[in-house]
Amino acid sequence: MIEQLFKLKENQTTMKTEILAGITTFMTMAYILAVNPSILSASGMDTTAILIATCLASFIGTIAMALMANYPFALAPGMGLNAYFAYTVCGEMGYDWRVALLAVFVEGIIFIILSLTNIREAVFNAIPSSLKKGVSAGIGLFIAFVGLQGAHIIINSDATLLTYINFTSNFHTEGICALLALIGLIITAILHIKNVNGSILIGIIVTWVLGMLCQAVGIYIPNIESGFYSLYPTFALTDFSALGQTFGQCFRADFSNVSIANFIIVLLAFLFVDMFDTIGTLVGVATKAGMLDKQEKLPRIKQALLADAVATSVGAVIGTSTTTTFVESSAGVGAGAKTGLSAMTTGILFLAAIFFAPIFTAIPGFATAPALIFVGFLMVSAILNVDFNDAIEAIPCYLCMLVMPLAYSISEGIAIGVVSYVIIHLCCGKANKITPLMYILAILFICKYIFL
Repeated sequence: MIEQLFKLKENQTTMKTEILAGITTFMTMAYILAVNPSILSASGMDTTAILIATCLASFIGTIAMALMANYPFALAPGMGLNAYFAYTVCGEMGYDWRVALLAVFVEGIIFIILSLTNIREAVFNAIPSSLKKGVSAGIGLFIAFVGLQGAHIIINSDATLLTYINFTSNFHTEGICALLALIGLIITAILHIKNVNGSILIGIIVTWVLGMLCQAVGIYIPNIESGFYSLYPTFALTDFSALGQTFGQCFRADFSNVSIANFIIVLLAFLFVDMFDTIGTLVGVATKAGMLDKQEKLPRIKQALLADAVATSVGAVIGTSTTTTFVESSAGVGAGAKTGLSAMTTGILFLAAIFFAPIFTAIPGFATAPALIFVGFLMVSAILNVDFNDAIEAIPCYLCMLVMPLAYSISEGIAIGVVSYVIIHLCCGKANKITPLMYILAILFICKYIFL
């Protein structure tokens, strides 16, 4: 049955590889179980309800991806979009969280329609082959940057914006976490070079265990005020009744203090970022995994985009911000994932996380950081397939790759890549290489910067 459903032999993979890769993807995404409730609770929503909604939305979206598209892509409430939800829409704009959830729900419905009418698929296919490779490399740098920050190896600096950590300062918290992450990165790299199956997952687990040993002997000292918690998992159960505080609340939105025009602006912001974050992730991960066909198109793209859209609307009903395809799926791909069995494994673990959430939320950022940094290495290699002797093609790829980590946004990288591609080709007499849809995308991105 599993063979018929996921076509393991056809995709030259095994059940063991897919399951291990699915676990790896989950381990690199598990931070969302702690981070999403922390961010969205700033909007006034119940933390436990958000945690349950995060698990359920991730489970439903990832299972939909596995069964509808047979791809190893996992879904969860997206970073960045949750911050926009809590701090901008509910914070600066002052809207009730129910209004924000309704905007997410409507966004999902629009995406379902766009996916069924091939518009999102057309956007995916319109991105030139060279730019797709730039997107893949850019995502590699982006997730590596996320890993470096999660491990506190790269930290904020008043003088230079960012800087390398001083290991001796705050050694028992930031210092030891950064050191353990670097050790985990070396372990992961060595295991990969020696072709050890599950090297990325082993790296995560070993790094976490080393951290617990450091806590046991007093090298790592938890400091809750600074955000450094105990590395030992707890076994408390989840209060399932809390879900009632967010479930279906998007349909009870109060528009007494919200104009239709402002609601549309919020909706479009969610729509724009989610659309190009998802497309960028699919382009980048699929390119690295070798899933694109000879025409640089992703087979079953419609099903993948539809699963993403359904997950967004369902997640809003349950009680969380936009659910989207996660770039951390690349960790599973790096571990050998090729089919939906990997995604199904990840989805089942998200469902199990409802019952054992305290265990999964104990996975520290420095333990998953080596996986993200190393997968960044695997993905950035896609840039080697770009002909840098052809500056017209290479410069937009370079700009796309550069902007993603610096702007901390996949969609912004795509925007700069598309706009620069159109302008450079148009001004250099290569307009014949620009498809009509690329012109439309460039205009839309420019309008986004002007009006949003």
